[in-house]
Amino acid sequence: MRSVNFIAYNDVKLLQNGTEFFPALIAAIDEARYDIYFETYIFALDDTGVAVEQALARAALRGVKVRVITDWFGTGHKIATRLGIDLAEAGVNYRVFNPWFKRGVTRTHRKIVVVDRDVAFVGGININDDWLCDYDTARRLPAPRWDFAVEVRGPLVAVIHDEAQAQWSRVGRMGLFKRIGLMREMRRHTKGAGETPMLAGFVVRDNLRNRRTIQRAYLQALGHAKKSVLMANPYFAPGRKFREALAMAAQRGVEVTLLIGVGEFLLQDAVAHSFYPKLLASGVKVVEYRKTQLHGKVAVIDDDWATVGSSNCDGLSLFLNQEANVVVKDPAFANSLRRRIEQGVADGVVIRKEDFEHLGWVRRAGYGAAYFFYKLVMRIFAIGYA
Repeated sequence: MRSVNFIAYNDVKLLQNGTEFFPALIAAIDEARYDIYFETYIFALDDTGVAVEQALARAALRGVKVRVITDWFGTGHKIATRLGIDLAEAGVNYRVFNPWFKRGVTRTHRKIVVVDRDVAFVGGININDDWLCDYDTARRLPAPRWDFAVEVRGPLVAVIHDEAQAQWSRVGRMGLFKRIGLMREMRRHTKGAGETPMLAGFVVRDNLRNRRTIQRAYLQALGHAKKSVLMANPYFAPGRKFREALAMAAQRGVEVTLLIGVGEFLLQDAVAHSFYPKLLASGVKVVEYRKTQLHGKVAVIDDDWATVGSSNCDGLSLFLNQEANVVVKDPAFANSLRRRIEQGVADGVVIRKEDFEHLGWVRRAGYGAAYFFYKLVMRIFAIGYA
């Protein structure tokens, strides 16, 4: 099991919600001098999206090489087409990931921006308004979407840049020999630089050679957990190994807390609920976040391991879609993220074991059927889910 390749001497700054993320992102774009690689799942053309689009256009017009990738399904065909026309007029290079499912069902769910190989942004925040629902822009949320990203400076940026550059090549048309050359380049890994403060690593999931890297990073950290696991995720439907790792950590005395987003999709909620009885019985604390749309994919384990990224803990993210996370080993960063998650837990609703002990057979059967259906679909499309 290959571990995360940590690199030293990084400065990783935690950004919560669009109020912290978008000003930092636009400022970096406006300071760009050479090149920008920009990849996102959703690029909405609301006020927030237009502001980012205009910043990218300004950069291209002053001679910066700007390359933008959006996911065809996440962004939507109409918006992707319009965005491509508008950006092309400013000289932005634009590509759409997997239009009309021509390359299968996989999507790019990553949110990566690299500017001048100097600063990178990675996380779960799409290019859309914090107050508008991801899948229904006419619906205003009761509170700003709960989400996170990181701003990275230091040697890890070069690793993120190389992956963004490789993705740009992959999305375009490539001949066989060029693809073979790219795969050889992807086999090169940056070695760790020792136990120095602010160690950070970049992990991606794809369907080439990084099929299980993000899950492995989680499983290794969970397996070594000694005191606490604090995890927040909007779509909780991991495979058996992941669920067992959480339960085993709790059973050996680790304080395990899951903050789970609910209220978006009935099927997703039912699948998550099917896991609750065994998790609760093992000692895992389950908290549902109902205040607004929880979209953050974050975790803190013990005092110094933390991750922020795009990967949900479900079959789509762990076994099918393309994802990207930053893992940080640093007590100060972990403590900062821990405080934010603990506030989310305080705003949530604790699920009690007895809530499920007295559940009617109809609801139990419904949760079981939801999981059976979900598992069947994942086994068809996502090799490795169990």
